Amino acid sequence: MMELSELLQGDMAQQVVNGISKHAGTSAKDTHSVINEALPVLTGMLHKNASSEDGAKSLQNALQKHDGSVLDNIDGFLGMDDDSDGNGILSHILGSDQSNVAGAISKKTGVSSSAVQNILAKLAPVLMGTLGKKANSGATNSVGGLSDILGGMLGSNGGGSDILSSLLKGGNPLESILGGGGKKGGFLGGLLGGLFGKK
Repeated sequence: MMELSELLQGDMAQQVVNGISKHAGTSAKDTHSVINEALPVLTGMLHKNASSEDGAKSLQNALQKHDGSVLDNIDGFLGMDDDSDGNGILSHILGSDQSNVAGAISKKTGVSSSAVQNILAKLAPVLMGTLGKKANSGATNSVGGLSDILGGMLGSNGGGSDILSSLLKGGNPLESILGGGGKKGGFLGGLLGGLFGKK
């Protein structure tokens, strides 16, 4: 299953990278690097939340708002200065680990933490819109089906993100990469390759 690559590829992927780059004041290369690190973390944490019935119901309710309409006017959304929606999503997904995740991604990519935060604030609604479009298209008629969709997005290499692994173990993702780093972008493998192409 490669829902993300199906919905975000080609011109759409370029629009996302270019729009987020302009908003965050980063190069396309740096934006790509941050997205490459962030997508598996956000998707993995959503998958964790959706693994329980209550978490899946909460996510399903959120997807009534994030129904995929953001993808219909992606340039307009990315051109907005208001990041309240994205920051709210990040707060819900990452909780108190939000700043540590931004710091960890900053450490791995060399992009400033503030720029990483700006990128994440735009990426989160795009990810939720992508998931919402799939969930509301009839791909799942049960809350448990959300976990299956997210699991399919993650693919078979779910252990490749050291930031996500640290979060799932209850650790500090920033501490997990200090002094060592890790294999950048290995988590989603070919999915991200198809999603945003080669740098």
